[in-house]
Amino acid sequence: MATIKDVARKAGVSYTTVSHVLNQTRPVSHDASARVLAAAEALAYVPSALARSLRSKTTGSIGLIIPNNTNPYFSEVARGIEDSCYAAGYSVILCNSDDDPAKQRDYLNVLLTKRCDGLIVATLAQTDGELLRKMKVPTVLLDRAPKDMGIDLVAVDNAAGGALAAQHLLSLGRRRIACIGGPADIDISRERIAGLRQTLFVAGVTLPDDMLVYADFTSAGGYLAARSLLASQVPDAIFCCNDLMAIGALRAAAERGIAVPQALAVVGFDDIDLAQFVHPTLTSVAQNTRRLGQLTAQCLLDRIASPERPLQRQTIAPELHVRGSTVAV
Repeated sequence: MATIKDVARKAGVSYTTVSHVLNQTRPVSHDASARVLAAAEALAYVPSALARSLRSKTTGSIGLIIPNNTNPYFSEVARGIEDSCYAAGYSVILCNSDDDPAKQRDYLNVLLTKRCDGLIVATLAQTDGELLRKMKVPTVLLDRAPKDMGIDLVAVDNAAGGALAAQHLLSLGRRRIACIGGPADIDISRERIAGLRQTLFVAGVTLPDDMLVYADFTSAGGYLAARSLLASQVPDAIFCCNDLMAIGALRAAAERGIAVPQALAVVGFDDIDLAQFVHPTLTSVAQNTRRLGQLTAQCLLDRIASPERPLQRQTIAPELHVRGSTVAV
């Protein structure tokens, strides 16, 4: 790889002249500038990002940590983040924590070592939040966050999403409504279940304990949870706390010969692109994942530009997208 001294040698100038030309830090004669640019192109010279960051005290990079890059929801949100950051002149370093706190801590340390200009983190332990505040790195939390973290947050109103699912199912005449939640220790799952349960309660419908099962936000987890649920009883509707689990539930119902949506209505959450291409197409509580990513990126860019701005808490209202997996009885 060519160095700045190689460019200087080929152009017949000093390496400080090369630096002034490439960084536009001081006027240089037209002839010298032309020779430097021609030499840099001929040698395919790429300026050192490390040296540039030392001068500017910025790296032009954003760190993004998500819990599961195989989940289309996070892939779609990450795309929205990447598009917005790229348009603003930043590159994104993507890390997948596999919902492992130790792995997330390792990645946080790596990104801090790389002096990223800002961080976006989905799922953050309290101790990691304290580390980020101590390091004074501009940070935005996405989707999942402990309470009172003191860090900017962009999230969907999960309880409202659960309520939308309940209202829709009740409007279809469904009364034996079951739920497949995500991990019981994750706030977004608890909030979605709470929104569902409260709306059912107001309508005089209960969510019995044996009609609430938990899985791991994967299709396989949703399949196993639905198979267990349907083996002992037959609800007339299932609300799943994400679309992947709902897709697993569709398969479990098909294997037992339960017709969806006639005998069993199924509602998911996230409205990933795949929801439109399964059979039947999946009714889902939509988060507008691409837009969520764009808002998260903009929140971080605003924090980088104005470190002392007031704490931001952006909550996005979900929408219900009705498709083929639900119908009135």
